[in-house]
Amino acid sequence: MEITGRLVADAAVRTIEGDRTVTNFRVAVNRRYKSQGEQKEETAYIDCTYWRGEGIAPFLTKGMLVQLSGFMTAEPWVSRDGEPMASLRFRTEEISMLTKSAKNGANENKRTPKQAGDKKGVIKPSEQYN
Repeated sequence: MEITGRLVADAAVRTIEGDRTVTNFRVAVNRRYKSQGEQKEETAYIDCTYWRGEGIAPFLTKGMLVQLSGFMTAEPWVSRDGEPMASLRFRTEEISMLTKSAKNGANENKRTPKQAGDKKGVIKPSEQYN
């Protein structure tokens, strides 16, 4: 499954179980449609995880347009009231950067993941990002 959206905040890296890291970020996905001849738009906010290396995190900054490939997962949890709950997350396997990072785009001499990936700018797991 693929989704395209803008990051609503900079990505954050979290350490789990002492040695595993996950990069977390949220994207806004817009849907435009017409209802009774009137143009409308709605936005869905999707929490995403990326388990293939934390080196990508500095490049995932607020406002960047990305295309993600992966799948949805349901993560169960228990509320403060003891109620069983679940949240949906997009488990990202590949990231295509469709626009430059506002923070890193100013320095053209910096090597960005888009240049390090394949010709389409897809970030593939490699030693460079681990």
